[in-house]
Amino acid sequence: MSITKETPVGELVALDYRTASVFKKNRIDFCCNGHNSLQEACEKKNLSADTLISELEAVMSQSKNTSIDYSSWPLDLLADYVEKKHHRYVEQKSQEILPYLEKIIRVHGSNHPELAHVGQLFTESVGELAKHMKKEEIVLFPAIRKMVQNPQEASLNSTTLEKLKSTIETMLSEHDAEGQRFEKIAELTKGYSVPEDGCNTYRVTLAMLEEFEDDLHLHIHLENNILFPKSISLADSLVMA
Repeated sequence: MSITKETPVGELVALDYRTASVFKKNRIDFCCNGHNSLQEACEKKNLSADTLISELEAVMSQSKNTSIDYSSWPLDLLADYVEKKHHRYVEQKSQEILPYLEKIIRVHGSNHPELAHVGQLFTESVGELAKHMKKEEIVLFPAIRKMVQNPQEASLNSTTLEKLKSTIETMLSEHDAEGQRFEKIAELTKGYSVPEDGCNTYRVTLAMLEEFEDDLHLHIHLENNILFPKSISLADSLVMA
């Protein structure tokens, strides 16, 4: 693939997930704002687009033996993977992180008042993600599986197509909200940097928060840049048929 300054960020990551490491290093959002071109993303971060393209080309030129080609997966498999891997991760890890956050707020909050804001943002995220994932598991993912596995029984018409698109638009909007929340958490923690007076619990908590953000980025990327647009294309084709 030839990379240009007009190439959408999300398209690159969908093609080769290894490019996500380059975007992460430069704090470029490839999931919620994956529609932005490389030029637009660089302008927002005051970066050189030419330099970024060189970094991306270097990563993509390496052997792909360890790279997972998610975009080649059947849509029902991808939906299953998101639900069983990423939804479960959110459910399990959020309950691990909350007590750690409460502890460092209690112990270090007087010297680091930003921790209270981090705790508030993460607690909000946990609650909103729980509701968001249930909507996907109960409404959206079953509809996608039915289109793939039983297209004749999917009962798609212009009304159901618009309903599907509306549901996906809601999911995208909610993804944006989570992306903004974690961008603020990263900003408050100075990129998850442990202060000099931070204890081991502080260090572990920030490491878990950063890991949680990384997993959420992949989670949202798989939906925003692969699962959702391909599901809409499939629905369009079934309605036309």
